[in-house]
Order: sequence, then C-alpha cells, then structure tokens
Amino acid sequence: MRTVAITICLLAPLLMVGCGDDSADIFAGLEQKRELRVVTRNSPTTYFFDGDQPSGFEYDLLMAFADAQGYQLTIEVAFTLDELLEKLAAGEVHIAAAGLTLTPERQARFTASNGYLQHSPLVVYKSGKRRPRELADLAGRDLVVLAGSSHAELLERLVPDYPNLQWREIQAADTLELMQLVTSERAEIAILDSTEFKIQQQLFPRLVAAIDLGEDESIAWYLPKTPGALNLKSEIDDFFVSAEQKGLMSAIKDRHFGTANLTSRISAFTFNRRVESTLPQWEPLLKSIAGEYRMDWRLLAAISYQESHWNPEARSRTGVEGLMMLTRVTANELGITDRRDPEQSLRGGARFLRNLLRRLPADIEDPHRLWMALAAYNIGMGHLEDARILAEREGLDPHLWDDVRSQLPKLQNPDVYPRTRFGFARGVEAQTYVDNIRQYYSALQLKTAADYRIAPPVDMSVLLTAELETGLPHAL
Repeated sequence: MRTVAITICLLAPLLMVGCGDDSADIFAGLEQKRELRVVTRNSPTTYFFDGDQPSGFEYDLLMAFADAQGYQLTIEVAFTLDELLEKLAAGEVHIAAAGLTLTPERQARFTASNGYLQHSPLVVYKSGKRRPRELADLAGRDLVVLAGSSHAELLERLVPDYPNLQWREIQAADTLELMQLVTSERAEIAILDSTEFKIQQQLFPRLVAAIDLGEDESIAWYLPKTPGALNLKSEIDDFFVSAEQKGLMSAIKDRHFGTANLTSRISAFTFNRRVESTLPQWEPLLKSIAGEYRMDWRLLAAISYQESHWNPEARSRTGVEGLMMLTRVTANELGITDRRDPEQSLRGGARFLRNLLRRLPADIEDPHRLWMALAAYNIGMGHLEDARILAEREGLDPHLWDDVRSQLPKLQNPDVYPRTRFGFARGVEAQTYVDNIRQYYSALQLKTAADYRIAPPVDMSVLLTAELETGLPHAL
C-alpha cells in the first residue's frame, strides 16, 4: 500500500498557520498535483493526536480515501464550526470532513457527499438536576448548542411551534465545550449528536441523555458549491460504497465507536491472582530485559501488566498490540518486526521508555522523572509538555509529578486544550495509567521485599516507604 504524506495546519492562536497559497479555484490543478486540502476539527470523534500519532474517525476515513485515490493530504484544523464552514465557502479547502450533519441549509450552500454515518440529536442534562421530558420542557431552560451547528438550525425550525424556546450558541467546534458547560452548571441542558455523546460521555459521566429529538440523520463530507467539485464528489461517493462493501467502513466505525470499556482494568483480586498464576512464566524474561536497560524488573512487570495483563496476544481496537501494546509506528522506529513476540515487545517497550526518560529536561529528578516518562508513554511527549506548561502557568512546579498530574485533565477540557500546542488528549486516562502502574509496582516491591536482604535493625516499613518515594536502588 502506498504511503500517504500528511501536512497538518493548525488554525489557532499560538500555533503555526499557513499551508501554501490558495488559488482562485482550488480544484484547478487537483488532478495533476494530487494535493487534497481538508478542514476538520480537533475532537475525540474526528481528529486528534493519540500520543504522538494522529487519530480519529474522520482522520482514518480521510487517510483511507487518500490512499485509495492517490492523494496527499493537507489537514487544517478549525476551532469553531463557523470558521470551518467559512473556509469551505471561501474555496480554501476541497473538503470539510468533521462529522457534519446533512441539512437542507448546508446542502443549499455547499456540495454534499452521500451520507456515511448515522446519528440523532440528543438533549442531555446533568444527573440529579431537573430532567426535560418533552420539547415543551426546553422552554425557559438555559439551553446551549454549537454555533453554526445543525442543532441551531433544528431549533430555528422548532420556534414556530414553541415560541418561548430560547438558546445560546457557543462558538466552538466540539461538543466537549457544551458538555463542560453542563457539567460545571454554567448551562442546564445541551443538544449533542448521539455518536459524539456516546464516546465523550466517558469524559463527563454525570451527563445523561434525556430526549431523542428525531429520526437518524446522516453525516457527510461537504465540498464548495462549484462545478469543479463534482468529480471529487463522485470519487468520494464511489469510495464510500466500496468501503462499505469491503468492510472497511465497518472496521473504522468499530475502531472508534465500538463499545467502550467502562470498567476498571484491574481489581486487587485479579492482580494478585495473576501475580501467582501468570507472572512466574514471564519473570525470567522480565529480569533479563530489565537488566539490559538497567531497570527494576518489577517496574517493567508493572507496565506490561497495565498494558496487556501479561497477554502477548493482546490487541486493542486501535491496533496497538503485544505485551507492551506498541503501535505499529513505534515498533517500526524501534526495529521490531513482530509486536506479539514477547521478547521483542518487552525490549521495545523498555527501550521506548528509556528514550522518553532521556528526552525529559535534565533538571527533573526521580521519581518525578519516571512518572512523567510513563505519562508520555501513554499520551505522548507533546501532550506531557503541554501539561507542564499549564502547571507553570498556574504557579505550580513543572518538575513535580503531582503538580503536572493535576493539569492532565485540562487536556480534555474544551476551555483549555484549544490553546495548547498539541490539542486534545485523554488526560484523565493518563492519570489513571500512571496511578495504576505505581500501584502495581509498589505491590510487587512489597511482595519481593525479601530479595533486598534488608538487615536488622532497619525498620522494613520505614525503609520501603522511603524507597517508594525516592526510587529503589535498581529503579530507573
């Protein structure tokens, strides 16, 4: 399969802008240059950086289309829907691919592809607050929608039947902004797409769906309303049909919208049982590889348990796999040919962690250095640096893990992440990731304390507490 080159342009303050000159007709020369310019939005359901790699449903679909048609992608990110649609109307991009609903208003203004995904508009509220049960209950409530969204258009159509209906339109590109407003009680209710709500409810678990406002609606890609767009529209529609027939569309949908795992990855009972039943199988290999990289083998064991529960065949729906759940890109960079080979996976993960430790500023000391490297292992060095910058802006110490940890949730806060360099990241997940590893590592340290041959009269509990705070002799 050919490799598709990607240029990413961010249209936001504090970020680099510009990706070349626009022509009067952006479709002139597309056939020869094969550079496809697309505008999207930074959100968990469309396009974001997962660690150091771009991800998202729209991103994967665009990549598949570009690969099939031989295009090189230039991806631009808009941070409000109005900005996104203005870019399209001005003919500065070929496609707007951002989870946009097919509406009569938009179809009158733009050229639309055929629909490729279905969703429905939902009214959501905060659990414990007064629940709206029918459309009439929306009147007199502090209702918010995204400016320029299909939901704003829907409410306009409802006004003749519900003249007391009022709402606020929020200038943003992502429904995370609305969910944050309702969660923080700066708004009472919001209207969201069902697909986005299903995914993002994990970030705002206190929000509940109250009313489904209608039949399923189609999501489509939009193109400028110009004759030059018709050939590209035809290519897109043919691709959607082919992707559906070949199962590609289903695979991408499942990868991003499949049932989320809402349960904890571990309980103390399960961990202890695995330590007794499974860890002995991997202990010699863990010790050997940890020795190569001057690591405490129990740390490597804790990381691999968090990643895969010591299952070398583990594979996530996003494609990471093996004992250390490496991405294909990372594996290639590390020279790993088989991610499911336990020795290669453990060696690759240990080496990757070592690389992250080396990349951190020299004035970050252990154990803070280790916890930050683990966070970067989960969400990427760029997102970790964003959290350190946020900590410094809050008057906290970016060299201390607890101060940096406190800022990680802001990377998924729509009031904050658009102003960071690397944008959205699952910061709460990174918190849990590091917390879990610290828990498993501490438990393994306590279980193997006898190996350290601590002699009397040193108090074991005091020594272990000090070691957990400062790092054991063999730790990184």
